[in-house]
Amino acid sequence: MTERKPPDLTFESWIDKQIREAIDRGEFGQLPGAGKPIPPGMDDENWWVRNLLQREGIGNDALLPEHIVLRRDRERIDRTVAQLPTERAVRDAVTELNERIIRWLRSPGGPNVPIGPVRADEVVAKWRAARETERSAENPSAPAEPVEPRAKRSWWRRVRGR
Repeated sequence: MTERKPPDLTFESWIDKQIREAIDRGEFGQLPGAGKPIPPGMDDENWWVRNLLQREGIGNDALLPEHIVLRRDRERIDRTVAQLPTERAVRDAVTELNERIIRWLRSPGGPNVPIGPVRADEVVAKWRAARETERSAENPSAPAEPVEPRAKRSWWRRVRGR
C-alpha cells in the first residue's frame, strides 16, 4: 500500500518522487511493449475504447443511446431484410424491430424522440419488388407478368360500397 503524502510536500513533487523510486527499483523495466514503438491508432485519447470494443467483439452501436440505434435500424430495415429468403423471415425481422421500438417507447425517462413502429406490409412490398427486380435482371428473356390495373371507382361508389 502507498504511504501517505507528507504534509510538507506538494502532490506533484510527492508523485514524482514515487515514480523516480519505482524506476530505480526497476518496476517499469519489464512492462509489455517496453522499448517498442507506439502502435498506430493510439494517437488520440479514445484509443483504449476502440481496442476494448475490438477485443471484446462489441459493435460501435453499444456506445450509442438506444433511440439512435433504433432510428438507425429503422432506416436500414430495407437493407437488413434484402438478404432474407422468405416473407416470414422479413415479417419476423420487422416484428423484432417493432418490439424493440415499443419497449423503448414504454420505458420511463430518456429524451422524447419521435420514433414509431415500422409497417410490415410496406417493408414486405419493397422486399418483393426488389426480389422481382433481381429475378428479371437474372433472366431478362423471361416475359414480365402483366399486371392488371385496378379499375378506379369514384369516391361516391367506394363510400356506398358499389
